[in-house]
Amino acid sequence: MRLVIRVKPGSARESVGGAYGEDAVVVRVGARAVDGKATEAALRAVAAAFGVRRGDVRLVSGATSRDKVIEILGDHQELTERAAALRMT
Repeated sequence: MRLVIRVKPGSARESVGGAYGEDAVVVRVGARAVDGKATEAALRAVAAAFGVRRGDVRLVSGATSRDKVIEILGDHQELTERAAALRMT
């Protein structure tokens, strides 16, 4: 499943949830946007939120942008339901 995320680096608390625009899920991370640290933290946070291994989450596009497209491996229906729930939080 592909998912659009909006990364908010430098947050006080790490969290995954909330909507940005029409389809992006907000990912807040404590790491700063330096040398890909915020991106890596965001991928780890998404993996934890979806209950998958970090290796099952990969960056498709947006390495230097706050808006990123990621791919999550797993049961498509479960992942879709989880993404919808996270957008609503």
